[in-house]
Amino acid sequence: MERKMEDTIRDPDAGNEAGGEDALVGNVNKLLVIPQGYTGAPQKGHLIFDACFESGNLGRVDYISEFEFDLFIRPDTCNPRFRVWFNFTVENVRETQRVIFNIVNFSKTKSLYRDGMSPVVKSSSRPKWQRLPAKNVYYYRCPDHRRNYVMSFAFCFDREDDVYQFAYCFPYTYSRLQHYLSSLERRNLDYLQREQLGVSVQQRRLDLLTITNPAHLKPGVEKKVVFLTARVHPGESPASFVCQGVIDFLVSQHPVAQVLRDHVVFKIVPMLNPDGVYLGNYRCSLMGFDLNRHWQDPSPWAHPTLHAVKQLIVHMNQDPKVSLEFYIDVHAHSTMMNGFMYGNVFEDEERVQRQAVFPRLLCHNAPDFSFSNTSFNRDVVKAGTGRRFLGGLLDHTSYCYTLEVSFYSYVAGGGGGPVPYTEESYMKLGRNVARTFLDYYKLNNLIDSNMLAGQGSSLDGLSGIRQGNVYSSWRSQEGEKPERRIHGARDS
Repeated sequence: MERKMEDTIRDPDAGNEAGGEDALVGNVNKLLVIPQGYTGAPQKGHLIFDACFESGNLGRVDYISEFEFDLFIRPDTCNPRFRVWFNFTVENVRETQRVIFNIVNFSKTKSLYRDGMSPVVKSSSRPKWQRLPAKNVYYYRCPDHRRNYVMSFAFCFDREDDVYQFAYCFPYTYSRLQHYLSSLERRNLDYLQREQLGVSVQQRRLDLLTITNPAHLKPGVEKKVVFLTARVHPGESPASFVCQGVIDFLVSQHPVAQVLRDHVVFKIVPMLNPDGVYLGNYRCSLMGFDLNRHWQDPSPWAHPTLHAVKQLIVHMNQDPKVSLEFYIDVHAHSTMMNGFMYGNVFEDEERVQRQAVFPRLLCHNAPDFSFSNTSFNRDVVKAGTGRRFLGGLLDHTSYCYTLEVSFYSYVAGGGGGPVPYTEESYMKLGRNVARTFLDYYKLNNLIDSNMLAGQGSSLDGLSGIRQGNVYSSWRSQEGEKPERRIHGARDS
């Protein structure tokens, strides 16, 4: 099987526009798929497909046989180049019915499906998402579909009354975020503020959370700010679980969270592209824009959420009382394992070394984070990303990163095989990102060991609280060669 085909367009994250079948508009809506020429009443086993729901995506279904169906991803709205995310339901199944679904029009050639990744599934009687067994999933180049890459998976329906749902990865919808933020608001925490920073083109909320000791918000008080955003690319749902993990930890009563709130102001925009998320797009907004290419000059009418966030960051950067020390944009990666970061390239060697501190500390705290996969670049095509633009805008004390997490799995530090991510392990990475700021700001001495009594599970069973030694250890490791680097890695 041929394993590699080079992308031919300038931006390696963009897809392939070719093919009339890619000009699909809209999702299937309770589509009954029956054999050609069949005229009788629908029977059990005549499958009904639906993707007309929030974050749904399925544009077309072709009946091949009673055992096989070709499925077509609906491209992002107003942009035919991106076809990766899918999310659909199947009902009217027959018990013990075995099928093969072929998803035939992916826009990307490289995929973690080569490495054991599989779609997720749940059903109405079993509402917890599970990954399909990897042995039932095949990823190959298909001569029947213009030599496009096809992902086929076999499945056996076992309960006739169930509605089954399949997705590229664990969905995290706009409505789920709104329910989560509303539940936080109802707790009336004095160190949490929720505000509407703006609205999307379709008038969905752009939420901003501020998490800190309220004393930091008084006029004239100097403050250190960490700014975090997620879901600029709507199909990268793992980013929302990571972001929720960060928020959950920072609003908790954990002693580390309390110390962080006393010293740092956390600003979090959990969903930069709410329209794209709602519509089931993979990469673009309602109007077909990849928002992470428009930071240099966002339009208030075409990119209103990006424009609002940029205006806020520029305003904070101009405030002499504000030290905007971190900008972290959370993404998910479709071809690499683990969590890792992208950073910027600087001429000043000392600044280069300081930029490496946070990812090295995170590598100590999170067994699924890989420093050897972390890289620093300044590709021309990435100039419009948040990391690149803000890295040039902010001063030398600020550090801007893209935090990536695999759509599929991680390989823990001790080696062994890949461990598939779950919703919970994505959130655990977020908790560990938050905890790493304690090490970065050298606040460990403010944590009394007695304060940690009974907090074992909250610490995720990881390395625990150190007394400042890790912060300096990165210098002695700076000359080490990375253990490995996966070729073809692409920044978001």
